Amino acid sequence: MAPLLKQLKSFSFLLFLAMIGIFFKVILHQNSAHIVGFFMRKDNLSVAADSSDQIFRSYNITPRDVLRQGNGIIFVETTDRMDEPSLVLCSIESAARMYPDRPVAFFMKGLHDIITEDDEKKARKRFPSLSSYQNIYFFPLRLEKLFANTPFLPWYEKINPGREVHWTYVKADACRLAMIWKYGGIYMDFDMISIQPIPEDNFVAAEHSRCTTNSVFGLPPHHKLSWEFMENFVQNYKGEVWGNQGPILFTRVVNKYCGFPQFKAIDDLKCANVSYLHPERFYPFAYSDWRKYYEVWKVLPTFNNSYALHLWNYMNGEKKSMVVGSNTLIEHLYKQYCPSNYEKILHNVTTHH
Repeated sequence: MAPLLKQLKSFSFLLFLAMIGIFFKVILHQNSAHIVGFFMRKDNLSVAADSSDQIFRSYNITPRDVLRQGNGIIFVETTDRMDEPSLVLCSIESAARMYPDRPVAFFMKGLHDIITEDDEKKARKRFPSLSSYQNIYFFPLRLEKLFANTPFLPWYEKINPGREVHWTYVKADACRLAMIWKYGGIYMDFDMISIQPIPEDNFVAAEHSRCTTNSVFGLPPHHKLSWEFMENFVQNYKGEVWGNQGPILFTRVVNKYCGFPQFKAIDDLKCANVSYLHPERFYPFAYSDWRKYYEVWKVLPTFNNSYALHLWNYMNGEKKSMVVGSNTLIEHLYKQYCPSNYEKILHNVTTHH
């Protein structure tokens, strides 16, 4: 009887071990993509490209995973457009090159949810000039999810986009604020070409002496200034007034704390416990001089005092663009700061000729 009892105990123990093994096998199978992707990412932010310049990473990685350090560079496409103009691609590429150790997140409303590895590959394949950059991430933009737990959600649920005069721009103004509130980092418009690293992480910037821009700004996650921007946006909403939820909003809030700061030389200032950057940092050309980027220069400007160049694309009713062989200032900028994009355009031009 005793040997039989001993055999039963041994069998029960082996059965228990087998069940434990099956349990862990199932768990590992379900989470293998996430686990492998996590450990393959260099510094948990990027992964190495293979010989075909394809990026392999966990396909279920989230914006919070990528932007958790609060130092990302964020771009947001709020329309359904997926065939992005070259200036958009140049802006993203120049940021990826200028900040190689930071994640560059590109949120797109028209992008399908990335659920499988194949979804990830299809998203990257859409933008071949960006596909070799390890630090660029593509994410779908879902407004209800983004606006959750912010002052924007009640406003968004009540608004009628069909009656809005400037809905595309108003929506974009809201998205950038919610993004920086949730994730922190630096937001940039699509017509901003990065030429030097911004030495400040927490900043707003002047467009000119009496206007604060919302085209580029940087704050840590859950900063009180971001929340105040969002509250002021909703409380003073006038969608029919161009810029009221953008640079006019930023100017209202900054003016409350600092008045209209007076810049001396090219020095930056402090305002509301963040840096307030001189107009030269992003606006070496005033909006009335936007065509200078599309002109031929005998001597190219150095832009030594600038971190990025805002090309005033909303002024570009003439639809000017970079033309290969034009020797314009913008062609020189493309060659230097977004060479992959430039080579792609050059290849298309030569192929079609």
